[in-house]
Amino acid sequence: MAKKLNSMRLLEKAGAPYEVLTFPESLHSPDGVAQHFGIPLSQVYKTLVVVRPSGGKPLLVMVAAGRNLTLKALAAAVGEKKLAMASHAEAERMTRLKVGGISALALLNRGFQVYLDRPATELERIVVSAGRRGVNLWVGVQDLLRVTRAQVVDAS
Repeated sequence: MAKKLNSMRLLEKAGAPYEVLTFPESLHSPDGVAQHFGIPLSQVYKTLVVVRPSGGKPLLVMVAAGRNLTLKALAAAVGEKKLAMASHAEAERMTRLKVGGISALALLNRGFQVYLDRPATELERIVVSAGRRGVNLWVGVQDLLRVTRAQVVDAS
């Protein structure tokens, strides 16, 4: 079992049940995680870092492994004219987490706005990063929304 991470403590404090999934740290993609555990791509969510060209705090957007983020749709949903994906290096610098381990749960008190792509709301639970490569969490979608205060948007 993985060492208890802050994301796990946060869920426990909120009374939100979760299940830990550990896997080789060499797997950096949600597609690889889905394949490793035999979970449908639609249930494994990646956390993407999106920047505002005008500056300001980046956004964290959770999107299913099998879907692509549509920046234009996300920009419209959050009231921005334009948004851009952070590069891997930028995402790691801004979050202080490694790509493959970026987690909205691990970054809760750091001022990021958090968004969840609408298809997640059709599921009971999804897999999200715990904040470290090689550790993901099965968590209820409603619990995830409650704990992260994520806004549901059409982003893919």
